[in-house]
Amino acid sequence: MYDLSISSDGRDPAAAFLAKLAAGSKAGRRRIWIANHLFQRDPIALAGAALAADANIDVALMAMSPFTLHPVQLAMSVATLAEFYPGRVALCLGVGAPADLASVAVTADKPLGPMREAIRITRAVLAGETVKFEGQSFTVRQRRLVNPAADVPIILAASGPKMLEMAGAEADGVLISAATSVEFVRWCLAHVAEGAKGRAVRRIGLVYGAVADEAASAHQRLRRMLAITLRGAHHKQNLELAGNKLDQAALAAAVAAEDWPAAFGLISDRIVATHAASGTPSDVAARFSAYRSAGLDELVLSGVTDSQQLTGLIDAAGLAAKGES
Repeated sequence: MYDLSISSDGRDPAAAFLAKLAAGSKAGRRRIWIANHLFQRDPIALAGAALAADANIDVALMAMSPFTLHPVQLAMSVATLAEFYPGRVALCLGVGAPADLASVAVTADKPLGPMREAIRITRAVLAGETVKFEGQSFTVRQRRLVNPAADVPIILAASGPKMLEMAGAEADGVLISAATSVEFVRWCLAHVAEGAKGRAVRRIGLVYGAVADEAASAHQRLRRMLAITLRGAHHKQNLELAGNKLDQAALAAAVAAEDWPAAFGLISDRIVATHAASGTPSDVAARFSAYRSAGLDELVLSGVTDSQQLTGLIDAAGLAAKGES
């Protein structure tokens, strides 16, 4: 189930969001992942709109940060959605984008402890327990949720080794960020397995996608997103495992200056091809198959800006499925 899902990053205007939802539903996609970015559209409100608009679509709130929203408040939100739309809601926790946190003067220098506490509090609250929790970051004093929703899965967005291992040990699933190479996905999932020690953990990955009759046209669609994402120092190993060389300092400077010609010049066709599912329909199909072979149970299409592109990528996924059968 959910072999291929769709996503929205909060930048989609209402009409575009609903068009994306309709295109995904028409093509048989069953879940939309709705990202949480500060100063963009609110994911909880979008989730309610999506659930009300289409009975065939489930939602996952993506990378909701306990550094900006208390775990109890998060549990309340998803439990209320699940009360109205049973069995159709998932919660993904994540630290949050560093730039987002910095914009509201929130620091998350040592996120492992707070994230572990957030998972445990959220799970206990959703289960309907009377929760007494005294942690280093969060406290709950003998309170119980009025509308438990114990069946809501809790997923952890992770990329570093310790966070990946914690996802394996504590969460129902792991979400690996976009712009990752197939080789880095394998590395991530090895750490998840180390933490899981045999526990069943759903393995999900965001995949940037673009499709066109000519590969170069598809690649051009993704250069901006890849430039913004891959400038981060934490992507150094991701790039190296894929055999790519990228001057991340120069890229970060170009993005900061909004010098997009310079930034695009640093993102080669090879980088696009190895850090996304991009190119002709057959190229995209091959990449989807490679990501699945790396161990992902669910691919979440990311960076898709219009419903026509979304339909083309879903069609390419159909080619991949035929090739794998």
